[in-house]
Amino acid sequence: MGLRDRLRKGLSRSREAISEIFYMGGEVDEDFWEGLEDRLVMGDMGGEVALQVTDDLREQAAREGLKRAGQLQEALAQRLAAEFPAAERDPFRDLPSCVLFVGINGAGKTTTVGKIAGAAKDAGVPCLIGGADTFRAAAIEQLQVWGERSGVRVVTRERGGDPASVCYDVLDAAEREGTRLTLIDTAGRLHTSPELMRELQKVVRVTRKRAGEALPVSVVLVIDATTGQNGLAQAKEFNDALDLDGMIVTKLDGTAKGGIAVHIAHDLRLPIYRIGVGEGIEDLQEFNALEFARALVGQEED
Repeated sequence: MGLRDRLRKGLSRSREAISEIFYMGGEVDEDFWEGLEDRLVMGDMGGEVALQVTDDLREQAAREGLKRAGQLQEALAQRLAAEFPAAERDPFRDLPSCVLFVGINGAGKTTTVGKIAGAAKDAGVPCLIGGADTFRAAAIEQLQVWGERSGVRVVTRERGGDPASVCYDVLDAAEREGTRLTLIDTAGRLHTSPELMRELQKVVRVTRKRAGEALPVSVVLVIDATTGQNGLAQAKEFNDALDLDGMIVTKLDGTAKGGIAVHIAHDLRLPIYRIGVGEGIEDLQEFNALEFARALVGQEED
């Protein structure tokens, strides 16, 4: 299955919500533009993005003489892709690298860490997992299962240990073992809890200090697409507290509101490194803005 086919399958619910308007066969008239804007809003792109995109497409249609809805499908994909800022570096490919995964409980952090570790191991990249979620016993156990499955060592402490100290231990081990990619899972944080966010700020600060200038540390938010607009609120709070480097958006296969990825990228100007469009390891994919946008609007493979 090709990249766009997997994306189309994973984004099927969101695609159906947006793409139907292109298959009605009608001419581009006022009803079309109103319908397009409504569908973008219903896809959780937000009113501002929906209005800007629709207005830009309307101008393009007039300028290029596009008179049928189907002619605008690729133009819409190109326009939506422009909303995503390009990443200056990919922390999972530009090595050496240390990545701190943050987010609320249930967003998919631990599973994402495991999948990325497995992919790194398969690619021959020396990798180490850090379990800094010492509050939830299940998180440590889940990481250890992923570590065993992928053959990647997990460094953690007993339940209730200091998360910042765990990060220090992980980087010590990474230095000794010549690790190229260090992945650290942190405890889920309610974005509305200042005390918990301050603790997470300490984790980030300690990790960056121990890493030094030679090892880039990226703070990556893992966000569950099914949370919709609440996901945007989460992203804003985490970004304000931690100055995020980028995001991973999970569970896009479980929502009709895949446009939330567009909305967050537009509002916060944060790059998306990976997206999850299914259960399998292969369904956690490197993010390609244009391929994502084409799948979202229902474009077929070229």
